[in-house]
Amino acid sequence: MHPELMHRPLTALHDARTPLENATVVCGCGGGDAVREHLPGLIARAGRLLLDADALNAVAADPSLARLLEMRAGRRRAATLLTPHPLEASRLLGLQTAAIQSARLSAAERLAQRWHATVVLKGSGSVIAAPGETTLINASGNASLATAGTGDVLAGWIGGLWAQGLSARSAALLGTHTHGAAADVWCAHQARPGPLAASALIAQLRR
Repeated sequence: MHPELMHRPLTALHDARTPLENATVVCGCGGGDAVREHLPGLIARAGRLLLDADALNAVAADPSLARLLEMRAGRRRAATLLTPHPLEASRLLGLQTAAIQSARLSAAERLAQRWHATVVLKGSGSVIAAPGETTLINASGNASLATAGTGDVLAGWIGGLWAQGLSARSAALLGTHTHGAAADVWCAHQARPGPLAASALIAQLRR
């Protein structure tokens, strides 16, 4: 049980009375194709929108969603943050994964420019890019993060920081660094470090 969590029915996303314009929405951590039907409304209404995983795959596969995301850049008080791993980035840019990995900085910058978004291109040395800003590489983290769910934790962690009033770029930088640092601390306390479970990562982040 997690009594601190507050839930709303999924139908609330389509209710005009739900104040999405003032909300931070993290979308795409699982859900498969089911997330696709909710994206048009979220892209149109959410004030702060973080897209990850299946939401990114849906945008890559549907030109109409890609156009909506491009149009979002022209809205006042609408900020976007994308957190792709290399395969998701390759789908968004129409490139091979090897091409993304061989030019990670430029790939992140291309994504940031196309959708006027802050981008965290995940991987060894995650790249943080934003329009008009210096592109940076995160130095924290290690191979223990290469497990299912740790990327979802990162998306939620960044979203939580963003909701507290940080800018998208500041939330991405701080979230990525502390996410990796938590894995570094966890490994330092293991006799034989191995894969880091998402639940253990969350526990470490809360310390």
